[in-house]
Amino acid sequence: MLNKLWLSFFLAAAAAAFYRWLAIGDAEVFRAMIASLFDMARVSVEVMVLLFGTLTLWLGFLRIAEAAGLVERLARLLGPLFARLMPEVPRNHPAIGLITLNFAANGLGLDNAATPIGLRAMRELQSLNPKPDTASNAQILFLVLNASSLTLLPVSLFMFRAQQGAADPTLVFLPILLATCASTLAGFLAVAFCQRLKLTDPVVLAWLGGAALALGGFMALLASMTAAAIATLSSLLGNLTLFCILLLFLLAGAWKKVPVYEAFVEGAKEGFDIAKNLLPYLVAMLCAVGMLRASGALDFLLDGIRWLAAQAGWDARFVDALPTALVKPFSGSAARALMLETMTHFGVDSFPALLATVVQGSTETTFYVLAVYFGAVGILRARHAVACALVADAAGVLAAIGVCYWFFG
Repeated sequence: MLNKLWLSFFLAAAAAAFYRWLAIGDAEVFRAMIASLFDMARVSVEVMVLLFGTLTLWLGFLRIAEAAGLVERLARLLGPLFARLMPEVPRNHPAIGLITLNFAANGLGLDNAATPIGLRAMRELQSLNPKPDTASNAQILFLVLNASSLTLLPVSLFMFRAQQGAADPTLVFLPILLATCASTLAGFLAVAFCQRLKLTDPVVLAWLGGAALALGGFMALLASMTAAAIATLSSLLGNLTLFCILLLFLLAGAWKKVPVYEAFVEGAKEGFDIAKNLLPYLVAMLCAVGMLRASGALDFLLDGIRWLAAQAGWDARFVDALPTALVKPFSGSAARALMLETMTHFGVDSFPALLATVVQGSTETTFYVLAVYFGAVGILRARHAVACALVADAAGVLAAIGVCYWFFG
């Protein structure tokens, strides 16, 4: 699947470039595409530099948590649920605790912590994989849920809106929460369908029902708070949670008489080893995405959607926010730039800007996640992972559009 997808990016870019040259007379497109190719190679290295530091830091702390038995305890707690969702993963396996920590970090918007934990979880799942070059069912479920971007506290988006002069920076909180829940649910159901998971199992229903009740209660609490209070809570909760996790790891290690410094260094070395193997996968995916963007293929797609909306008599305001939605699966930084551009052009509290922000908070950089998580363990055959992740992306975008018309239309 990844082979065909990667090739299709280049073929689509070539078709768009030749059309711009032969039909429009834009010969500069080829210069732009080659420049983008080298730019993306440079960006790949810059991303790797960030990942080197992040991975070594967090995998060092994770090694302390493992030595103190915290990951094992978390795995025992969630063993009954994961026995149904990932039957090939033994109960109490370290991967279960790491997966849970990764989801918690993602939900709180702690991306720098979530990625190293997720990569470690993927390596643990790879140790159970009978076909090392092919994604297992457990790895696919984990990756799709990771790529569905369940974010409970999108603090960075509040910050961007505040910087652009929004009257209420947290106005998009509930729309993002609804859209990201739709994205995660769609991705989960898509994987469950492909893998024939038994969702009617009482244990699964109890956990999912409990999570839904907790999420509903959290939303009700936030709906009763002022915008300033929500912004303060969001920032405090994210940073305080992160600090408390680190403190818990260190105190638990000291209680169990773990040599915390030596354990940290040992884990940090593993993070360095993981990071150095990622560069070829990042270069391959980001360069293909850069060619696709520079060729104008995404612009052609956007114009086609605008024409279809006009022919159907729909309100076409949502099309002005679609550049963020179209680019987000490929590049988080490019999508963020397009979101800020939409805010600047239309106004931070305009409908297109609000929709672009909700899309940014409810979808994930799917192909980046695929490249990093599968590249870290050398997986070449993704099976149904790409299709299910794109289902989650599409659900997130459609939910964002519907919710924004509901809240702001």
